[in-house]
Amino acid sequence: MNVNDIYASSRVAAADLQGKQPKLTIAAVDVAVFDEGRKLEVHFVGAGKTLILNRTNTSVIADAYGPETDDWIGKEIILYTDRVPFQGKMVDAVRVRVPTPPPADATDSADIPW
Repeated sequence: MNVNDIYASSRVAAADLQGKQPKLTIAAVDVAVFDEGRKLEVHFVGAGKTLILNRTNTSVIADAYGPETDDWIGKEIILYTDRVPFQGKMVDAVRVRVPTPPPADATDSADIPW
């Protein structure tokens, strides 16, 4: 029996990613209330789990898409796992990044004449 099956969560954890880096589209952003305060909770199109944002991940998304969470709807982010310090130990954490668009002057390699 796997303990993760018993204590399954509706929120994304680093172990859920299994080394993958899924590109997800933001469907909604809510506020989740915890003992230590409020955090943003991101819902994704077609995904069964949500992501609770820490300050670092919030900053990455806000830097790319602006501080108004309504403007994040329909935008894409990529989730990945990184090792970070937490309470004196290195632990796996979910991080986000924004997909890089191709340069405006990029040419498909099939169009190169040589």
